Amino acid sequence: MAHAAPVSGITTRTTRPPNLFSARAHAIGRWAGPLALGLVYGYWAAADRRDGGPITGWNVLFGFVTTIVFTLVLAGVLMFGPRLRRERHAALWFAFIGVAFGFLYSQSGRALVSTVGLSLGIAIVAGLFCFYWFYTHEDAAGHRVS
Repeated sequence: MAHAAPVSGITTRTTRPPNLFSARAHAIGRWAGPLALGLVYGYWAAADRRDGGPITGWNVLFGFVTTIVFTLVLAGVLMFGPRLRRERHAALWFAFIGVAFGFLYSQSGRALVSTVGLSLGIAIVAGLFCFYWFYTHEDAAGHRVS
């Protein structure tokens, strides 16, 4: 009959690591991260749209509007995504990454078929990765398992 080996010498961490930042710093970080990514995304979209031409006021406005929309949507995904079950959470990231990449790629003037095909391919890979990540790091109810 097989017996389980004793677990001597193995310790599990039951305490959380120390919190180095204040609650205010964490609140600022919840918006600073998406805003920084939004600024990069907005600049990238505006640069793709002008295609090496001169920078115009409309191009700058397009970049700022893109930044605002991307930042708000990313903040929403980061805020509401963890409240969903793992399948819907992964589907949310699938949709967000697919639409974000598709919009950015379409600004370069590529054909619609290649834009949709490449966006769908990247979204599927990202969605499968997210589902695997959530499946291995959460229980069925959506609670994080450490």
